[in-house]
Amino acid sequence: MPRLPRLFAAIAAVTTLSACATVSPEARVRSKLIEAGLRPPVAACMAERMVDRLSLAQLKRLQSLGALASRDPRGMSIDEFAHRLRALNDPEIVSVVLRAGIGCSIAA
Repeated sequence: MPRLPRLFAAIAAVTTLSACATVSPEARVRSKLIEAGLRPPVAACMAERMVDRLSLAQLKRLQSLGALASRDPRGMSIDEFAHRLRALNDPEIVSVVLRAGIGCSIAA
């Protein structure tokens, strides 16, 4: 699977990040990204950036993108994914998620 569609699926798979005493939000995000098909170094990079720059409430808002995981990500364009992120009405989420995804994919 090409990098960007896998990235879209991974970001869409970031779901409920409830506060759990034994598992940090970063570990949960990283785990969900790996489950969605990202390589562990890319997932770790993205999780670190997303958790450092977004609040727990913003990370939880990404849960609504979980429905995208059931779609074939190869059929989704960057524009469509960005549109769905923008629909969350939080420019900071859009910026952080897209920058983390692109930056970590290029760096890997």
